[in-house]
Amino acid sequence: MRNLILSAALVTASLFGVTAQAAEPLEAGKTYVELSSAVPVAVPGKIEVVELFWYGCPHCYAFEPTINPWVEKLPADVNFVRIPAMFGGIWNVHGQLFITLEAMGVEHKVHKAVFEAIHNGEKLATPEEMAEFLAAEGVDKDKFLSTYNSFAVKGKVEDAKKKAQAYQITGVPTMVVNGKYRFDLGTAGGPEGALSVADQLIAKERAAK
Repeated sequence: MRNLILSAALVTASLFGVTAQAAEPLEAGKTYVELSSAVPVAVPGKIEVVELFWYGCPHCYAFEPTINPWVEKLPADVNFVRIPAMFGGIWNVHGQLFITLEAMGVEHKVHKAVFEAIHNGEKLATPEEMAEFLAAEGVDKDKFLSTYNSFAVKGKVEDAKKKAQAYQITGVPTMVVNGKYRFDLGTAGGPEGALSVADQLIAKERAAK
């Protein structure tokens, strides 16, 4: 928990004016961390960009208007993946919510609504609360509940936990490029800085092919 608080403090500092670093050359160990063991990517042959997040994280919520337009413009050789961070408690509950929506193929339709609901005071702390909320967004309540409790979703939850552990994350939002390079908004110099770092690491991986 101490590491999570420290990470949040770093992100808060970056959001309020620490932006110059993004223009500087990337520096391993400072701007980003190179993982000792590369984590396999979801789509071999494509450069993967992962965002680890939590629906309850205010910095993840604030990052949405910056990262979403960037994701929409990514080239065809880049695969963007969101992975929910699960540090226990409500983190795990919301992580399973995200994975359920992905499994149902409706995440792209309701992701923004879920984020906004939670940051406007909705707890969405139980499957039943989620199902009621999502029904108003056009998601079948019974199908959601059965999917949420399915063996397939529980398996994907465990996979997501293992991925986060392999990335060695201590807070969110955190980004990982091609299973090799990890950085956050604090080290990158804010939201725009993080995307600049991602772009440079994508270029680095593309050149290495």
